[in-house]
Amino acid sequence: MTSSTRRMTVAQAVVEFLSKQYTVDSVGGTEYRERLIPGTFGIFGHGNVAGVGQALKQYQQLDPSVMPYYQGRNEQAQVHQAVGYARHTRRRQTFAISTSIGPGSSNLLTGAALATTNRLPVLLLPSDTFATRAADPVLQQLELPYAYDITVNDAFRPLSKFFDRVTRPEQLFSAFHHGLRVLTDPAETGAVTISLPQDVQAEALDVPGEFLAEREWRIRRPEAEDEDIRRAAEAIRAAKRPLIVAGGGVLYAFANEELAKFTEATGIPVGNTQAGVGVLPWDSKYSLGAIGSTGTTAANALAAEADLVIGIGTRYEDFTTASRTAFQNPDVKFININVAPIDAYKHGTTLPIVADARKALVKLNTALGGYRAGADLEQQVAAEKKRWNAIVDEAFDTRHTPLPAQNEIIGATNRAMDAQDVVICAAGSLPGDLHKMWRVRDPFGYHVEYAYSCMGYEIPGGLGVKRATLDEANLKAAAGGDDGKVRDVVVMVGDGSYLMMHTELVTAVAEGIKLIVVLIQNHGYASIGSLSESLGSQRFGTQYRVLDKDKHSFDEGDKLPIDLATNAESLGAKVIRIEPGEKVIAELEQAIRDAKAAPEGTGPIVIHVESDPLLDAPSSESWWDVPVSQVAELDSTKQAFQTYIDHKSRQRKLLG
Repeated sequence: MTSSTRRMTVAQAVVEFLSKQYTVDSVGGTEYRERLIPGTFGIFGHGNVAGVGQALKQYQQLDPSVMPYYQGRNEQAQVHQAVGYARHTRRRQTFAISTSIGPGSSNLLTGAALATTNRLPVLLLPSDTFATRAADPVLQQLELPYAYDITVNDAFRPLSKFFDRVTRPEQLFSAFHHGLRVLTDPAETGAVTISLPQDVQAEALDVPGEFLAEREWRIRRPEAEDEDIRRAAEAIRAAKRPLIVAGGGVLYAFANEELAKFTEATGIPVGNTQAGVGVLPWDSKYSLGAIGSTGTTAANALAAEADLVIGIGTRYEDFTTASRTAFQNPDVKFININVAPIDAYKHGTTLPIVADARKALVKLNTALGGYRAGADLEQQVAAEKKRWNAIVDEAFDTRHTPLPAQNEIIGATNRAMDAQDVVICAAGSLPGDLHKMWRVRDPFGYHVEYAYSCMGYEIPGGLGVKRATLDEANLKAAAGGDDGKVRDVVVMVGDGSYLMMHTELVTAVAEGIKLIVVLIQNHGYASIGSLSESLGSQRFGTQYRVLDKDKHSFDEGDKLPIDLATNAESLGAKVIRIEPGEKVIAELEQAIRDAKAAPEGTGPIVIHVESDPLLDAPSSESWWDVPVSQVAELDSTKQAFQTYIDHKSRQRKLLG
């Protein structure tokens, strides 16, 4: 051993290495330096208790700031926390998650898929079986007679943007160097999984000082090619009905201000995806709001006639394109601006621009100097916005008793929150209703996980966002930027998603984290119930009911005698119950304001309210392709199939 090396275990080296990694990001001439991994989540078992667990305990004792450790109640939920944190920090920071082998590792799989699908960074460190095979087969080891080198962790390969297994101590240097390269790459990021066999974690080696030195990972923000910008500007000038589709890439590139300049200068309207809510305030003159299957009638009306679609930072999922029925102009063309080539080339576009959204918009603004869309387009935008705003006003203000519609609950929550607060959601009917109706006023104000739409994401994801807002406020206060006010985070979740993963309320209790949860009880899966009905399947299997044993049916029995408010209370959360009746909405608004007024450190506050799942949100006048049985005995299915065929006839290949 020389003075430039240190004798450490693999786990100790990993923990100290991660504590020294920083992202550096330059936006508009200002440079930001953030700690890439501000902490590690972990649930310990025989696979990691003596490896990563020992290392974390050792550093906690020597210097807690090296790598703060956070508990969680479910491994999947820990990934969701990391993802929520990463999205709010605009992919500059995320958490590492350590698990034991077997079910501890495989519990991460859903989280890995969610992170990769959403293009959000998370570092997964699942433990693995003995690399030496000295004790085969160990507890929880997957044995395959044809391949002894395959373990449960190989399931991460298709779900991760990077996968490696450290079977020898010396491999950790290249594994983590390449893993963090992917983690910090805007075009490639997602789940990075580095499998750590339990014996290797505890093995010692001489670690070079260079590996443990501070390292900066500069976030790549590529410039647009001048020729691409020239061709794009030419296409825009020639278009009669141009339309922008703005996705999450606009927010990750901090391009919302540049987009606002672009729309003000050109008069081109903007429809936004789920991930793109917040690119413009809802009442911006050129903001059409949500687009596609869960979109506004305004955005979809303009989309139907658009002859040029300028996609910025969107991956064009089927909800965005209304399953390729949104854009009906036979001559429609696409300009796709995206940092990821896979998205820039979508729909066979002949005008892909592989570039950072902000930098591309800066160049386009210059190239289009003096250009402005026709006055008729501006007039149509104003008329369609006025029509849609009136529809939402009516949905928010109509009162149903004793149980309100979800529309009313959304309106009340929206009114009670401040502009800088963040709403969280992920699955069920809420994401679609929020997408089309939520009136966002801040680029950080809307956080709906809809790429994977994972039931159970809401509470842990919201907890991750809240952690980020606390760190955000502390940094601003330390810099003297403001009074350190923390954004309130409001989770909106239905009973179905709540039951999937409510356990992270305990995490919020343990750390005194104020998370506001609006829990909507509708006794089943409202979203799939509505979809099932539209497809002719009569809401089959979507209600929480007592089993009728004679018919073997869950569709007609009494409602289950569950009390989710008491459940939340039993986990340590403060609970506010809103009783059915004429005052539900007024009481809900006041409950949210009271929860917001509670001091930080209060712990989670759950507001329980019942709704009528049969009262729908306003129509988007759009479609989503979910196949219907071509042959059926049920009349309802036969009728649904005819409707399906009618919509299917409008589906296009969108090559342009």
